[in-house]
Amino acid sequence: MRILSIESSCDETAAAVIEDGRRIISSVVATQVEEHKLYGGVVPEIASRRHCESINGVINETLAQAQMSLDMIDAIGVTYAPGLIGALLVGVNFAKGLSLSTGLPLIPVHHLRGHIAANYLAHQELEPPFLCLVVSGGHSHIVEVRDYTDMKVIGKTRDDAAGEAFDKAARSMGMPYPGGIHLDKAAQSGDPDAFRFPRPKLSGNPYDFSFSGLKTAVINQIHNATQRGEQLPVNDICASFRKTVVESLLTNFLAASEELGYNKLVLAGGVSANSLLRERTQQECDKRGYKCYYPPLSLCGDNGAMIGSQAYYEYKAGNTADMTLNAAATMNIASQ
Repeated sequence: MRILSIESSCDETAAAVIEDGRRIISSVVATQVEEHKLYGGVVPEIASRRHCESINGVINETLAQAQMSLDMIDAIGVTYAPGLIGALLVGVNFAKGLSLSTGLPLIPVHHLRGHIAANYLAHQELEPPFLCLVVSGGHSHIVEVRDYTDMKVIGKTRDDAAGEAFDKAARSMGMPYPGGIHLDKAAQSGDPDAFRFPRPKLSGNPYDFSFSGLKTAVINQIHNATQRGEQLPVNDICASFRKTVVESLLTNFLAASEELGYNKLVLAGGVSANSLLRERTQQECDKRGYKCYYPPLSLCGDNGAMIGSQAYYEYKAGNTADMTLNAAATMNIASQ
């Protein structure tokens, strides 16, 4: 089954042709990073306009790379939640138009389910059930993936996401957007034990995260050094901050895996590209005899291929939509 998939939830206009949920035939991503870099982050109105300008060309290029026409496609998949509502609507309405004009089935895909499915494209042997840590600029979730379309949130952030904390800390040090990438690079030549940042303790669900206080602590450290006229040890701050975030994520992830009995752990989302998170997760899995999976760097960020992969499994589960499909800015991963 060949699915043409569309992703437009934030600042990438992306499309792909995916076969049977596991093979990338073609994949195109038009990024807006350079434009949003001028503002230090994504401007929703600009993102929506650029999607409108780019989506037709991205779809045409995707089909051209695949050497296919629409009559060789079996279904249309599209991200419909969560994300920037204006950006989502561009992709959803374009997909609805394609479905209406061709008669092809329309498959709505939850963005975070797509991030998890990126691993199916890279690891042909990977099948549910498994436990997944989904970490991105807007989300930090521990998800129990019972089946391809049966998921349960075990823990999540109560305030800032890990990626958001990385980006805001990096911005405080004058790094360009997207800051998390630059912070990760700077941390590689810093001392991870130079600074001690707080690790929040939460009441209630033991697997929930909180990064707001940690983000504030590193920003205060930066401001205090600046006000005293001290030279900012950027690499050391980055290394210490990165270590604290990664340890916070892994502590809960590993504890959940032990309690729930999972020995197959998966990383997904933009922050799964973080070098220390990948390294430490692999080390901890090797130590315990667990299987560890994470996507290649090319599939960590937003892309159409991951949406096409998950769309295949949504279709097999009977999850299709009609012309009343709407976008949603927020939605639980288990709600679809």
